[in-house]
Amino acid sequence: MAEDSKPLLIKRYASRRLYNTETSDYVTLEDIARFIREGREVQIVDLKSGDDLTRQYLLQIIAEHESRGESVLPTNILNDLVRSYTSSATSAVPQFLAASFEMFRDSQSKWMEKMNKANPMTGMPGMGALQAQQEALLKAMTGGMTPGWSGPAKDESDDRSANDSEDLDAIKSQLAELQSKLSKLEK
Repeated sequence: MAEDSKPLLIKRYASRRLYNTETSDYVTLEDIARFIREGREVQIVDLKSGDDLTRQYLLQIIAEHESRGESVLPTNILNDLVRSYTSSATSAVPQFLAASFEMFRDSQSKWMEKMNKANPMTGMPGMGALQAQQEALLKAMTGGMTPGWSGPAKDESDDRSANDSEDLDAIKSQLAELQSKLSKLEK
């Protein structure tokens, strides 16, 4: 675990290829995004100059996700960010954003704890599947940022019955309907 507490060092070669120093292999921007979603900090440095390129690559990852329609940042927020670079508010914006995201992570963790605590419906057939669907929906809504939550506890002695399978199918169809409605609302 001590290895996870320090940033994962990625070196950029002159060919612009990115090299993972822990696994001794080349990685892509999507690999780096996956490391970050999994809770790992990364540091990207230029091999020749030693310059820290982390911010540049993180911004590139965000831009690629936004350009693929995976919009997390509303246009008005992007406009405000652009304005903040030319105003006296520049010094306050990073602290404000950091505090806002910290509050978001804290409230998200507390919400997940409440969801998992002493739920009287936990023993009901299909409840584990419902909790898994709730987790998937929350991850989809928050872009995968669910720190500290590993999902519903698995009961090794739990054999799925035909009813559980039907419940899971019903939940999947309801989730598909919700996703369809959400995508229509976004347009």
